Amino acid sequence: MQTTILVTGSNGQLGKELQQPAHEYPQYKFVFASREDLKLHHFPLVENFFIATKPQYCINCAAYTAVDKAESEKELAMLVNGEAVGNLAAVCKKYQTKLIHISTDYVFDGESEEPYKEDDTTNPMNVYGASKLLGERLCMKEDEEAIIIRTSWVYSSFGHNFVKTMIRLMGERNEINVVSDQIGSPTYAADLAKTILEIIASGKWQSGIYHYSNEGKISWYDFAVAIKELIHSNCKINPVSTSQYPTPAKRPHYSLLNKDKIKTVFHISIPQWEDSLQKCIKQLQQQ
Repeated sequence: MQTTILVTGSNGQLGKELQQPAHEYPQYKFVFASREDLKLHHFPLVENFFIATKPQYCINCAAYTAVDKAESEKELAMLVNGEAVGNLAAVCKKYQTKLIHISTDYVFDGESEEPYKEDDTTNPMNVYGASKLLGERLCMKEDEEAIIIRTSWVYSSFGHNFVKTMIRLMGERNEINVVSDQIGSPTYAADLAKTILEIIASGKWQSGIYHYSNEGKISWYDFAVAIKELIHSNCKINPVSTSQYPTPAKRPHYSLLNKDKIKTVFHISIPQWEDSLQKCIKQLQQQ
């Protein structure tokens, strides 16, 4: 009998990337549910969906990700990223479904000088980060067997993200300004999707919080320069400070994640950010 994997938020970047390699796992039956298919904050709806599909695993990619907009839509962000996650975790626990929930580096305040470990103190500096932290807490409260993966700077050939925005702006303008004093590491959603499926396929389930991003340490400015070189653009990129580029939501200055735990527990090798960016841009150029 096939094992059923439910993927929520299937129209987002990670949800779309999970659809790509699905055929490489014939032992699994995938059920992809978009926001329209499944309102996660509605307990009876989620329960009925579980009764109908009987998933053994659930990968929760559903999220409110508009970081700046969240400042003015706090209730919605808290509902989608917080309460809905608690709801989903409660249903997963009830039906013995193993849950992998995706969280963010924005649960930290960026004051560290060392890559953040899973048990470091959380202190979100914006509504988005606070809503994701609420989701983590409710997830673990409702289902202590869950796995939470925090990730950062997610991009893909699907959806809206920094890489696609930069490519568009470099095509439209002669020069652009990019923040150079926020440090972290990007995550190619295709790499994260592969890692999640490897964790499930390994048959080794160790609940708790894990960190995942591509290897390396860069600023958004460094990221933009690398994109420029790969697409052979002549656009001039100016490094600017965060204070010169104010946004409604504050961003952490430093949100590099320590990934030793996920590599050790699940024997996962993580690609360098440069290699993954190259793959993504190649993918975009073929589209």
